[in-house]
Order: sequence, then structure tokens, then C-alpha cells
Amino acid sequence: MATGILPRQVIAAMIEDGALTADVPILPDQLQPASLDLRLGTKAHRIRASFLPAPGEAMADKVARVVLHTIDLTQGAVLETGCVYLVPLMERLALPADVSATTNPKSSTGRLDVFTRVIADGAGGFDFAPAGYHGALALEISPRTFPVLVRAGSRLSQIRFRTGDARLSDVDLAALHASSPVAVPDAVIKDGLNLTIDLKPESGPVGYRAKRHTSVIDVDKRDALAMRDFWDPIEATDGRLILDPNEFYILMSREAVAVPPDYAAEMVPFDPLVGEFRVHYAGFFDPGFGHGPGLAARGVLEVRSREVPFILEHGQVVARLAYERLSATPDQLYGAGLKSNYQGQALKLSKHFHGG
Repeated sequence: MATGILPRQVIAAMIEDGALTADVPILPDQLQPASLDLRLGTKAHRIRASFLPAPGEAMADKVARVVLHTIDLTQGAVLETGCVYLVPLMERLALPADVSATTNPKSSTGRLDVFTRVIADGAGGFDFAPAGYHGALALEISPRTFPVLVRAGSRLSQIRFRTGDARLSDVDLAALHASSPVAVPDAVIKDGLNLTIDLKPESGPVGYRAKRHTSVIDVDKRDALAMRDFWDPIEATDGRLILDPNEFYILMSREAVAVPPDYAAEMVPFDPLVGEFRVHYAGFFDPGFGHGPGLAARGVLEVRSREVPFILEHGQVVARLAYERLSATPDQLYGAGLKSNYQGQALKLSKHFHGG
């Protein structure tokens, strides 16, 4: 098998071969161009604190020591802010010896400020399953701003599979940009594609700040909630924005980003060199995102400040994208007949809101 992230049709073959199984049959619409949506199981364990199983340690052994109570998700349940939950996922892995897996929150999950990460038995790290892993997966969930209603089958996270390491160097990324532009109006490539903040949009607000003490958000219902009940628009200023401590913002990049069909991109983990704030909870860009005439899409940024106020200025670098090759061209691209909510996006809240 060629080195790189595995495309949709190869993931489908893995399901047929039994490398991916589930308590309930895996549905066709879980398959994305280079990833698979993961589904919550029937129970959520409210736990005292986050944890990570030691190498070789089973999740079940750790859960037994930290669980406070267990919630039935078959009819739906509300997960409260400030609490930590562990939910066994429906999907299980039986990976080939040369295939590893990584996970991240779905875009809509990150835009709700719901912190999630996947745990694999004995993996010794979050959001990762080593090559050849056989076993269960569980999702740690901690809503930060909004209480959320979830149920068995809700999809908060996604998984992708790879063989080897196919991440592009800066030289390779520059060559790709020369043949198929990955950003407009320009591309600054240094340790990946640099993204800068847009605080001088041509129209509309510069971003949104989440309200506190709101009603519940049903994660499975789209266009069901009025934006104004959950968000305060931030009007354009002089190109500066002060981030208030421990508040959550939706902002956008100045660059429009494109991901060519044979590639995927990921926002790299928070870099302390860009300031005292965290950018992104959901940072995976599928093949075809923003690619094609009229489809170039801004990077929407989930931003949370740390303990002190912090000034953002227009054009400041706030994130970086790492590009990676696929092992083969996907049989479907992002936005091409799939439920792709954010193709061609500008500043955009999650799919749950209308009026924004």
C-alpha cells in the first residue's frame, strides 16, 4: 500500500475486510473523503477527571476507579459544562500491521467549544492508535461553553488512517502551491502554511463571542437555533481585538485555503510562539476543501484566550496548516455529493444555528 492518508474507498475496503467493525453496522454517510465519522455508544460515564491509560493498561480498569455515575444515551442526555465524560464508541479497530490511526473533533464539535479526544486501550497518548492496534475506542467529552444534548449514534469525532509519514516539507508545499495554489491572496510557508487573522473584513462582523448560561444545543439538529441566543457578533474595529480571559470566539483567517484532491491538511497543535491563546479544536481539512473555481474557503478558527487579556492584530499569524499526501485519490471529494457543511465558507458558525 502506498504511503499516505488512506482515502474513502480504502476505508470502505477496510470495513469489508473487518479491520473496522461496530456494534451497529457502519453507515455509508459516515465515510468522508479521507476519514470516518465515529459514533457515540449507548452509555456515558461521568468521571472525576480526565485520564490517560498507561501503555498496556485497559480503559475499563481505569474507568472503574474514576467513574461517578453512568448515563443512558439511548434516549439522549444532556452533558453539562465543566464536567468530564467518557463514552465508549460504537466502532472498534483491527488495524493491519502497517496502518495507524489519528483522530480529531469534527468541525461542528469544535465550533461549539466541546473539547473531545479519543482514547485507545494502552495507546499511551490521546487521539492516536498505533499501527496494528486491535481494540475498542472511547471518547472523552468536556463541554466548555454550551451544555449539549447527545445520544447513541451522535458524531462528535472523526478518525483517519495512514501508512508511513507523508507530511510535506516546506519545499514540497511550496512546489504544490506553485502548481495548485493552497492559499490566496498569498501563501506564507514556514513550518507549514501560515494562517493570519482577518480583523478587517469587507463586510459583516469580524467574529462571534459565545454567550454564557444559554439553553441546550442538540448536536444532531441543524439550523435549529437562533444565532443571537448563543452568540454576540463582534463588529469591525481598527484591526485590533482584545481577547477576554477564558472566553470563546469564532474568527476567520485572512487567507482562503484550498486542499487539492490528492492531499489533506491539519492545523498543527497550539504553538506558544503565536501568543497566549489556543487556536482550533477541530483542525482537519479533507481533500477537495476549498478546491476549484469559486470554492476557496476561509479557515474558521475556534479561539480561546488564556488567563490574561490578549490583543490580536489584523494579519497576525495565529495558526499553521500541515499538508500530507494521500495514498490514492479519493473517489469523492469534500463538497462533491457529501454532507459537506463548510465548503466555500467565510466566517461561519456551526451547522446548528440560523441567522448568523
